[in-house]
Amino acid sequence: MPTSLVVYISFDGHAREAMTFYQSVFGGELTIATFADFGIPDAPADGVMHSELRAEGFTVMGADAFGEPAVGWGSTRVHAAFMSDELDRVSGFYDRFVERGSEVVQPLEKQVWGDLYGELTDPWGVAWMFNIAAPGGWAQSGA
Repeated sequence: MPTSLVVYISFDGHAREAMTFYQSVFGGELTIATFADFGIPDAPADGVMHSELRAEGFTVMGADAFGEPAVGWGSTRVHAAFMSDELDRVSGFYDRFVERGSEVVQPLEKQVWGDLYGELTDPWGVAWMFNIAAPGGWAQSGA
């Protein structure tokens, strides 16, 4: 898959409702995966771990951010998310952000869904997510 940059929105427990609403506005295909689907024990089983709305020409992603403090909503509700299978290219982006003073929120490492994932905040407070599809990982499954 070529590298793409998409909007990723964090919700306070309302991801399913919001993403279903967006689908009613934009059309497209919506997939929703819960925390239970990935066996995450410390989150509500029916909470949305990841959702993806693929509409013609763009993608909107979202999740329930139960662990994020409310004070962070102004700066972290929307993330810039790289989705790719280009390991060297996207891990290079991540590394250059870190080398230039960005704060590591989640190290770039293999996750329960099989892909490499990392998250950071740049010096201006913009949140960045990096998901690199591993062979056979979730991102390559077409979900």
